[in-house]
Amino acid sequence: MFYKESLARRAFVSSNYVLLTIVTILGVIPFVHLLAVSLSSNTAVTAGEVTLWPKGFTLEAYRFLGQKVEFIRSLVISLERVVLGTIINMTLAILTAYPLSKEVRHFRYRTIYVWFFVFTIFFGGGLIPTYIVVKETGLMNSIWALIIPGALNVWNMIMLLNFFRGIPKDLQEAAVIDGASHWRTLWSIYLPIAKPAIATILLFTIVGHWNAWFDGILYMNSPDKYPLQTYLSTLVTSINRTKIGVDDLNVLQNLSEQTLRTAQIFLGALPIMMVYPFLQKHFTKGITIGSVKE
Repeated sequence: MFYKESLARRAFVSSNYVLLTIVTILGVIPFVHLLAVSLSSNTAVTAGEVTLWPKGFTLEAYRFLGQKVEFIRSLVISLERVVLGTIINMTLAILTAYPLSKEVRHFRYRTIYVWFFVFTIFFGGGLIPTYIVVKETGLMNSIWALIIPGALNVWNMIMLLNFFRGIPKDLQEAAVIDGASHWRTLWSIYLPIAKPAIATILLFTIVGHWNAWFDGILYMNSPDKYPLQTYLSTLVTSINRTKIGVDDLNVLQNLSEQTLRTAQIFLGALPIMMVYPFLQKHFTKGITIGSVKE
């Protein structure tokens, strides 16, 4: 049967397309401008001639960053942190959210445990006590100092907990009747259904680890241990203090501070922009994937 959309419906859909196109353009333009500035000459940037297209095209900013041993070392440390931190964060979030999503009749004192974790959201230990704990446990100047203090993100765990609680109980009861253990139920039922929630939390976790910079300054005693964001945040300061060699000075004669800053920002955002398309598809699948209607 042929369905004809009304004039109001067509106007609504068209206005949505126009609005979303405008929002998309407004979101992309700043990144295009950053890329253009990072690829432009010192003269063009200083004169304010760069908009959305590079002027005086040059790769000196990226060559300056890429040839530095400190940059490569910090990049490796950041990748190591993202991989280890994401695995630990996601494992702890899933293993904590699953039992806490059960009803009280199945998990006695569940409410007490939930409030124990919620309490940590409103009341933190503070910067100095956390630093003392990290120092006294021997984690200083190691990759674990960047991972262990935030190994369990309670906010992400609660998001996953609420998602698990929305899964129909019939699925778990059917699994129990079939003789499935909790591990099998979690692996074969809960995790496949929770792909949208897990993808969201996974993206938040990756972005959080990649963008973190302050804990690198706080817990790393040597710049050789800095993750990428910490290294990039101190690079311009080091340049301003002239802690660079003669070769670097010759290169920086053709670079402005703004060019170098934009190159840093773009390099810092590039990995996340590459990861997001692979996770974005899970956001649109809804929360009823693989489940049944009650």
